[in-house]
Amino acid sequence: MSTLTDLVYAQGLSDEADVEWLHRLAGDGQLLADLAFADIVMWVPTEEGSFTAVGHTRPGGAATLFYRDIVGEKVRPQWRAQVRSAYASGRIVDSASPDWFEETPTRVRAVPIVRERSRRGETPDVIGVLTRHTNLGETRTPSRQQITFNDCADDLFGMIASGDFPDLSAPTGPRRGAPRASDGLIRLDVDGMTTFASPNALSAFNRLGFDDELEGIPLVEVVTAILPEKRQFDESLPLVVTGRAPWRTDIEARGVTISLRTIPLRDHGTRIGAIVLCRDVTEMRHQEQELITKDATIREIHHRVKNNLQTVASLLRIQARRTHSDEARDALTQAMRRVSAIAVVHDTLSEGLAQNVDFDDVFQRVLKLVAEVAAGANTKARTHTSGTFGTLPSEYATPLALALTELVTNAVEHGLAGKEGDVEIATERSDDHLAVRVRDSGVGLPEGQVGRGLGTQIVRTLIQGELGGSIDWHTLAGMGTEVTIDIPLRYIERDAG
Repeated sequence: MSTLTDLVYAQGLSDEADVEWLHRLAGDGQLLADLAFADIVMWVPTEEGSFTAVGHTRPGGAATLFYRDIVGEKVRPQWRAQVRSAYASGRIVDSASPDWFEETPTRVRAVPIVRERSRRGETPDVIGVLTRHTNLGETRTPSRQQITFNDCADDLFGMIASGDFPDLSAPTGPRRGAPRASDGLIRLDVDGMTTFASPNALSAFNRLGFDDELEGIPLVEVVTAILPEKRQFDESLPLVVTGRAPWRTDIEARGVTISLRTIPLRDHGTRIGAIVLCRDVTEMRHQEQELITKDATIREIHHRVKNNLQTVASLLRIQARRTHSDEARDALTQAMRRVSAIAVVHDTLSEGLAQNVDFDDVFQRVLKLVAEVAAGANTKARTHTSGTFGTLPSEYATPLALALTELVTNAVEHGLAGKEGDVEIATERSDDHLAVRVRDSGVGLPEGQVGRGLGTQIVRTLIQGELGGSIDWHTLAGMGTEVTIDIPLRYIERDAG
């Protein structure tokens, strides 16, 4: 199914600001549907003079009228005149008589979607129409909660028609655990006095330690009495509980955490009260805290592993310097270099929350180890890189870093063999493969004499055994050596996800 953005742009009559406004409104579609106990559909005009549905939200506490999604469909004939009238006049238009939809009596309200201009003096634009489709087949005597919910919905519809909702000063990104109308709703008057509290809202505050009725008491007094003394709280909390700011915050007491979201209500720009949605998110916050603690522990483990590996590398370096045998010294130096390459990956992992690695950064740090090899071998090596590796999961970053360290080191130490030359590392990444080519400008070796040493055996084991890839050595005497690695990305993507 096409996204809202695709559907809006396909009509050819909207700009980027219109799409952003519609996205913000669609983000509160569930709230509108739950408060109105009705299906909510968003329409935008087409170049042919009709309207196309770009959003549809079903109510959580009432039966839906549309068992099939109507997003992408043209407006139906029985609603066209009403939708067109709301769009043209910029006023809310109610159906004069019940509308029958698939043998079900319904009531339709068409609300113009008005986008407030950012500059003063600019006339607000009608950019679409929102329709509310209420099922009259289940009509019964409404409860006080249902009446209040409908009143809140009517206030929001009026704000949509005047360009006051959605509020551009509200946070754009929804927080995890954002409360819904069914979780708990409190209605405040313009002075912050509670005029209505749903049973779920009252239960939420009871769990915080408030054992009285919420109605008839300023919500700010209730929250002040609940919050423990000398505990820091969100600076936006006073604005939220007085109904003055369209914000979200948490309050915590007695081991219970309640998430609050306030929506100030306005009548043509004048504040008339507020809706406060509340939800018990205690378990969710505990889980988030556990994840944060685990992430911090994992980072600390990577940091300690990196420190331990660096210590091992330092011991190997010291031992190599005190060894009189050239063969033993070379073996210890190579071991030191391999340990240092692994330490680089753990150092990168210790710097962030994700278990994925920006391998381009890792590889640039690995090249510094190669510079030490070149200095020790009296070789003037110039390295050239092209392409990007991208992000890789740590379980693949470690073997790849170690394999590339071996290949580039071999190119400098054996390919150039104490002379001046170039080492080229070219990377190509597609949707399903990662290919790396390492080539030196050295003298090369006769065919059949490459790929027999310990280093090349290590590379084979890492690339073929751990990464499920392939590796190929190709050398021509006098023209250098080229090594090509090919790794199927399906292995990487599966584990990175």
